[in-house]
Formats: sequence, structure tokens, C-alpha cells
Amino acid sequence: MKIVAFTAGAGPMYCGSCIRDNALAAEIKSQGHEIILLPIYTPTHTDEPNVSEEKVFCGGISVYLEQHSALFRKTPELLDRLWDSPWALKLAARRSSAVNPRLLGELTVSVLRGDEGLQGKEIRKLANWLRREAPPDIVTLPNSLLIGLARPIREAVGRPLCCTLQGEDLFLSQLPEPYRTKSLELIRANLEHVDGFVAVSEYYAQFMCGYLGIPAHKMHVVPLGISLEGYDPALRSRGHGFTLGYFARIAPEKGLHVLAETYIRLRREEGLPTSTLAAAGYLAPEHRAYLHGIERKMKEAGLEREFSYRGVLDRAGKIAFLRQLDILCVPATYDEPKGIFLLEAMASGVPVVQPRRGAFPEILQKTGGGILVEPDDTASLAQGILSLWRGPVLAEDLGKRGAQGVREHYSVSRMAARALEVYAGIAAGRVYA
Repeated sequence: MKIVAFTAGAGPMYCGSCIRDNALAAEIKSQGHEIILLPIYTPTHTDEPNVSEEKVFCGGISVYLEQHSALFRKTPELLDRLWDSPWALKLAARRSSAVNPRLLGELTVSVLRGDEGLQGKEIRKLANWLRREAPPDIVTLPNSLLIGLARPIREAVGRPLCCTLQGEDLFLSQLPEPYRTKSLELIRANLEHVDGFVAVSEYYAQFMCGYLGIPAHKMHVVPLGISLEGYDPALRSRGHGFTLGYFARIAPEKGLHVLAETYIRLRREEGLPTSTLAAAGYLAPEHRAYLHGIERKMKEAGLEREFSYRGVLDRAGKIAFLRQLDILCVPATYDEPKGIFLLEAMASGVPVVQPRRGAFPEILQKTGGGILVEPDDTASLAQGILSLWRGPVLAEDLGKRGAQGVREHYSVSRMAARALEVYAGIAAGRVYA
């Protein structure tokens, strides 16, 4: 099978969607299929060997310049190459300010307008490139925020198109009005140009059918999968005191503040002895004050020496970090559709404690690697953590079940096999003249 897959770069951030797209493409290649992974906006940043192409379409600099100045909407392609080059985009990404959905309303709407938006030149360049290439069996988009590209791409290649759904509702919910409503209108207006949608969880498939009005017959589920290389439950560290861990973006919606409040409760009211609360993950500029606020609360509670932020971790650092944990908890305050961090922790033999929301219940039902607690409830979360601290035999059993469950249900090979099955079905359904 021949696939052209787009992936949306997120600058210097280890992005779960980029990691998923890259792992899927690498595994599809290893299974003998042809797939071209093309970045949009910026080069992708992954913690595994990057299989994406060097060429970046709709480069972030051009997209920004064309949004703010009519001059750059008419510059020749030869000149555009200066700021569309990978080195320029990487430099701009390192120096960029906060990527805040509240500041991106106009740009989001414009991109969703496709070749009729202010970035029409970029989309036409992309379509022209596709016309020069041998047509694939199918083209995939990485999220519905890029659905404005669907019609121009289908017209260029004459082949079916599939759109992945992997968490963009959070971004949309944070857009100010009138941009949120307009964005949703444009996405819904473009549904007809997409032949199939792929959600990363059963929860998200059901949610997005209602949220966007996607017909049920167009929706498919391809559960997440991770590369298991390097994950070995037998190598977990022991005997260094109790360590409660958090591994995700440092952002309010991921709930580190909830975990910190729970830790303070555990130490003050529930008899937990001196322990460690360790956090790691990408910290965006706009969330530095959020982290400082958590550090301040820990200091006010007299527990500043028990909290540490370990920064952004590469793959080796991530695996080493997870091996040190007794429990992982990311108490998200929204309905998380993915949860790659759960798969990574459980693959390491670490039991998890998670709120009963989003994709977490289905992941834990399949793997058996943790327990669920009530959402947004520090008392319930504290009791869940205590049950594993007080019950090491239970914690050990959950860790073993989780490690086996991830290998059985959430391997990258299983994800790729299911994706290929879905892509083949969509590709067989319709071809465009």
C-alpha cells in the first residue's frame, strides 16, 4: 500500500501526536508498505528515529507572515524557500513565543478556509507538489484543524482522504469567540471532503461524532500503540522510598496542580511518610507561572524538598524516569482522548491511578494496569494512591498486568496493523477521477 501522511509539527515540543504519527509511519514502513510522512508548519520533534521528510509544507513562518501581511501572499516560491527551510523553521520554533490557542483564532479560521484563506498560496504549493508525485492509495491528515486542506488535496491526487482525530477539541475549546464557533462551522462544512476518520480511542470516536457531526459510517478507531523497545519492568528501581510520578505537559488541563494538592493532603492528613513527587514534561512559556505557583504551594506546605520538576526528557531519560516511580498519576481536568503516558508507564511495570474520564477507563479496562478514581476529587485521588502505597502486593500485581496488557493491546505493530486495515477499506471504497 502507498500512503501519503501529513503530520503537524509542534516546534521544540515532544508532542504526543507527532510521536504517534512518527511511530505509526515507521512501523508501516517496517511492515513493507510505502509511506511518506510530510511535516506541516515545522519539522517534527520525536524521541525515536524520525522518519518524516525534510521538506515542510505550509511552513510556520510563511503561514504567520501571510496572515499578517498581504505582501507575503504574493512572494515567489524561490523567495519563500528562504524561510521555509528546515533550519529557519527550527530556529524560529526555538525562539517562538507561547503557542496559545487564545491568540490564534484568526489564523485557525484562515487555515480552515483552505485555499480560500490567507494561506491559499501555501496550500496551492502543496497541491502542486502532490500532482507531480505518483498518486498514493490514500492521503491522511493528522487532525481536523487541517481539514481545510482536504478538498484541495483530493482534487490534486484523485484519491481518498482520511483524517485522524487525536485531541484537537481541547485547542478548539480554548479559542475565543467568534473564532471557536466559526472554526467548528468550517470543520463541519468540510466533512464531506473526507472519506474516513480515525479516532485514537473508542471514547474519542463517540465524542467526535457528536461534537463535529461526523456520520457513524465514516468513523473508525485505531487505538494508540507504542514502541516497546527499552521498556522492561524487570529493570524498575526499588528501595529508594515512595515516589509518586507525573509525566505529561506541564499545563493546567493535565492536572499537576491537582496532584500537588493531593500530595499535600497525603502528607498532612493521611499518614504518608516523607516521599517524593516527581514531575517531568514539556513546559511552554505561558505555563511557567503555573509551575511556579505549584512550587510555591509546596513550599508553603513545607514540602518543597519533596517536589522536583525534572524538565523535558528524551527517550532514554523518559524510560529512566519511569523506572524510578512507584505510581504514575496524571489527573487531567478534561476528557483526555489519548493517554500515551499511561502506556509508557505501564510498559515499564508502573501501576497508574487515573480519573474516570476520557480514554482512561477503556485503557485500564484492556490492560488492568491501574485503578480509576473520581475526577476532580482530591479525596478520591488520595485514597486511590493510598490503596497502592498500603498494598504493595496489589501495586505489584497491577504493574505486571499493565506491562502485559500494553504488550497485548497497545503495541506499535498492533496499531499499524489496524491502521492499514482501515486505510485499505477507505481506499477501496472510492477513487476520484
